[in-house]
Order: sequence, then C-alpha cells, then structure tokens
Amino acid sequence: MKATMMNAPLTLGHILERAGTLFAATEIVSRMPDRSLHRCTYGDFYRRARQLAEALSAAGLKRGERVGTLMWSHYAHLEAYFGIPVAGGVLHTLNLRLSPEEIAYIVNHAEDRFLIVDDVLLPLLEKFRGQIDVERIFVVPLTGQAVPAGYESYEELLSTASGHFTPPEMEENEPCGMCYTSGTTGRPKGVVYSHRSSVLHSLVTALPDLMNLSCSKTVLPVVPMFHANAWGIPYAATNVGARQVFPGPHLDAESLLDLFAGEQVTQTAGVPTIWLSILETLQRNPGRWQLIPGMEMIVGGSAPPESMIRAFAELGLEVIHAWGMTETSPVASFSRLKPHLEKESAEERFAYRAKQGMPVPLVDLRIAGEKGPVAWDGRSVGEIQVRGPWITAGYHTQPATEERFTADGWLRTGDVGHCDPEGYVQLTDRTKDLIKSGGEWISSVALENAIMGHPAVREAAVIAVPHPKWGERPLAVVALKDGTAVDGEAICSHLAESFPRWQLPDGCVFVESIPRTSTGKFFKARLREQYADWGSVP
Repeated sequence: MKATMMNAPLTLGHILERAGTLFAATEIVSRMPDRSLHRCTYGDFYRRARQLAEALSAAGLKRGERVGTLMWSHYAHLEAYFGIPVAGGVLHTLNLRLSPEEIAYIVNHAEDRFLIVDDVLLPLLEKFRGQIDVERIFVVPLTGQAVPAGYESYEELLSTASGHFTPPEMEENEPCGMCYTSGTTGRPKGVVYSHRSSVLHSLVTALPDLMNLSCSKTVLPVVPMFHANAWGIPYAATNVGARQVFPGPHLDAESLLDLFAGEQVTQTAGVPTIWLSILETLQRNPGRWQLIPGMEMIVGGSAPPESMIRAFAELGLEVIHAWGMTETSPVASFSRLKPHLEKESAEERFAYRAKQGMPVPLVDLRIAGEKGPVAWDGRSVGEIQVRGPWITAGYHTQPATEERFTADGWLRTGDVGHCDPEGYVQLTDRTKDLIKSGGEWISSVALENAIMGHPAVREAAVIAVPHPKWGERPLAVVALKDGTAVDGEAICSHLAESFPRWQLPDGCVFVESIPRTSTGKFFKARLREQYADWGSVP
C-alpha cells in the first residue's frame, strides 16, 4: 500500500509567499543607527526579498553558493534571510563580534562569493578585507550616506530587478543557510541548514508550548540575526505573520526597554546577560516603562539564575527558559510548565522554570553516562545527546568525529546535566567548565547562579584554578551592582546555605565586569587563562 499524500517540498520560498499573500499589511519595525524607526510592511519585505533573489541570480549566483551578511538586525537583513535562499543561494550570517581575523577565516572557509554589509560596519570590514576573496560587496546604506568607492550599493542592486522573477524549484534538502560555532575552543565549525530543517524548526518553535507566536503577537529578538539565525525567530515569525521589531545596533537596556514599551512587544528572546542588565535597569527606574503585562522573555545561551526568574515575575514579566546550540538550529528544549505542575508550590514552580525544559517535538534527547544512557530520575548525570530533523550530522567540509557524534548517530552536545521523571532537563555544566576537586565534580553553573542570587551581585562566573593538593578548586569572579559593597566571606556565607563546605570557592575576585564571548556568554576560557596562576586561598 502507498500513501496518497502529495510530495510538496518544505522550502523557505513557501514561507515568503505566504507572508506576502496573507500578511501584506503587517508591520516590520527597525531601529536605525541614528535611533530613528524604519517602518515597512510584509508587502514591502516580500517585494524587496524577491528583488534581491532576482538580482543575485542575474549576478550569477548559483545554487548552493554562499552569500555572507555582515549586518545588524533590521529589515534588510530579513530580506537577505529569504532573498538569498529563494535565489538558490546559502545565507551565511557572519558574527560581527568576532575578531577580524576570525571573520576572515570564516568567510574564506565558507567560500562566500558575495557579501552584504551595513555601511556602519565598513570600518570593521576594512580590517580584514585584504584577507578575503569575495567577488562583490554590496553595502546597505542605513545612514543615508553615499556608498564609498570600491563598493556597490545594495539599493542599486535591488533596483536592477525587473519584478518578473520565477524562483528556481528548490528541493527541501538543499542548503539554505549556515552559521559557524563560536570557536572558543579551536577553530569555528560550519553548520549548514537545509530548507526542510529550517521550515520544520519554524513550525515547531512557533507552537503555543514553545515561543507561542501568531499573527496577533509582536516579537522582538534581542538575540542578533547573526547568532544562530536569531534562534529561528525571523523564520518562525514570518511564517505565522507576527509583527516583527528589530533593535538594530542598540542593545543597551534602556534602548531595548524603550522599544518593548513603545512597540508593545509581547515576545522577546536573548541571553541571560541581557536580561540581568534589563532587570537592574527596571529596578532602578520603577514605573518608567509600561510594558505589556506578562511579556514573555525567552532566555537561552546559558542557564539564568532562578533569582532572576523570580525577580521578573515580581514585575509581572515571564522568563521562559530554552536550550540549544548552533548545531541544533538552535532550539532543542523549552521550559513551560505542564498543567499539573502549575498546581505545585511557588518553590516547585520556580525550580522547574529554572530548568532547560522538555525536549521539543521531533527532537530526541538522552543523558549518556560512562556506561550508556542513564535514567530520567533527576539525579543521574551525564552528557546530553540529541538527534532530530534539525540537528546537524556533521560540519561543513569536516568529517564527523567521535568527539562530537556517537556511533549510532547522536550529537554529543558537550553539555552535562540530568533529566527528571517529568522530562525536564537541567544543565549542570559544560564538560569543559566542570571543576574536578579531589576526584569529585563541582558544578560551576550551580555556584554562579547561587552567587547571582545575592542582592549585591550583578553577575558572577565560577572557574577552575589549579591546586597542588586537590587538582582544581573553584574561584568566583564577581561583579557587584553599583552602590553596593560585599566581600568574599559574605559571598561564601551566602553559598553555605545551599552547598557543602568543600564545594565553596576558595576565593572571590571582584571585577567591574565579566568578559563575554561573541554570543554574550561569560568567557570562562579567558578567565581561566587570566587567573591560571591565582593560587589557593585558605
């Protein structure tokens, strides 16, 4: 017997056509470099994305060739998100927070043929332009200034389109986009997404139990469009016709809060360091911003402290935990409470909300111990491994290795954690960030989240430092809130309420701020290097 269903390929072109047909009047708002607001509609976006596809095709772009984007989050980047893959090309978002040398390496490794760059980022491009070999560079004139000699205008490129363009028929397993890992350990590695994986990811992440996106919502991804496809939000939001707001280069707390309030944002997403800054700003300025009650703030990238989730709840805002990585497109788990868990005590509810959540539909997850998969009992710890239709099975031009992929086809994430009987995953650390002291493991994440629960602490990172007797011991690196004062003894007394004495840090170093990676996470590798000779403090 054969199924009778049509074989309709899942492609981003379908999402674009749907948005242009059904949601032409829906608004797209972008904050520009001069802080003005650029407003357009899905109808405008649809027309311009197709112009970009036609112009790139006329320029000779072939199927599977890469087009790099060195851009902030705004309307033109959304056009590239769809115009490039609709032309048959591969959207390659470049992380502008990497060093010029790293960006050059990634451009060359991906073999980008064309490059689209914001005019405000030309000074960055000039630092590595001589190191890359791209055929043409198109400049988006966000500031209204003339495009410098030696470059081509993005707007003039679009103007060459006739408007009578028939996109190529794409197969759903053809590539549509690629991102590179952050490369904090070794060279960055390229992950290549397919039309099928991106469409499926968009459908699932928009579900009510995940990002809860619909045409009645206004979504603002704080996570930049150059980082893991802005967690897939531009695709998912476009698919359902949600109103989209982009912050451009202005990611400070006050600018974001102005946009949240002014545009009445209902859903947003970003890393914990962003939300910690926003929380502190809201607490310093009570009543200044009138945000949508219950605004949903998706947090990922690293584990947020439970104290932060509680503090936002007191302000009427809901923090929702998610987990994933570049290799998982990136959403792999999401933490919304099951109905019967809503009836638990506040302590229990917040404990669940601080977990990374349940594996999302279509993603399989297991916890792998030294002797194989372990039980979901909330205690047994191992490496988190995943598989699914939007999980990578390898890296661009690099063979799959045992270090990252199991023999039976699961991705080894490098995250360590456990899963409870309800199916909620909780990360305890990255394998490289665990502290092994006297043969026993200490979770740096658990310690730093507890430290950030201290009322005087703005942010904290815990790292392993060498110790002659115990091998490694924890050191806390702490940044305090303005106008507060506290010493290391007080921090350890705070921790002693929840941790055994042998797990407490041997010392605290107080700093103005903690260094961050290109994706906004605490840069623990740099801290370990900086404090490698710190030594033990009794």
